[in-house]
Amino acid sequence: MSTSELSRPIKLRAIKAGALVVEASDAERAALAERLGITSIESLRAEVMLDPDGSKVTAAGQLHAEITQACAVSFEDFPVTVDEPLAMVFVPTQSETSAKFDEEIELEADELDQIAYEGDSFDLGEAIAQSLSLAIDPYAEGPGADAARAKAGIVTDDTPRGPLAEALAALKKN
Repeated sequence: MSTSELSRPIKLRAIKAGALVVEASDAERAALAERLGITSIESLRAEVMLDPDGSKVTAAGQLHAEITQACAVSFEDFPVTVDEPLAMVFVPTQSETSAKFDEEIELEADELDQIAYEGDSFDLGEAIAQSLSLAIDPYAEGPGADAARAKAGIVTDDTPRGPLAEALAALKKN
């Protein structure tokens, strides 16, 4: 099993009924923020129900995080709340059915969130960290984005252009 900033190994034999809560410590949040390329993670909490079916384990729950990231336009930090449902299935690695690197495979809808594991445990924390990374918008715009665009003279697609727009702008100035 790999080392993760938010490692929470779960042994198949130790799975109990009820919700499992994963909360990241200060050090885990700082390391994960660095890995994800965001300014900071103020809080990270996931509540997950595990449903084992032999060696397959279905995990469903909710991820909540408060993060700070840089605006894609102004580069100013701004707060973002992440609330994402979690739904994944942990399945044992099956090398004989694994596709070769150059072989194209087609996945069914119920296979898209399958996470393979080896041995008798899987890392729920790493799966939560990956879910957070997918939930973060890399092109998020903060509250100062429009002002930064205007200052830089960047025209957006919804800004009126052309001779008629210029004539109208000239009339508004008068």
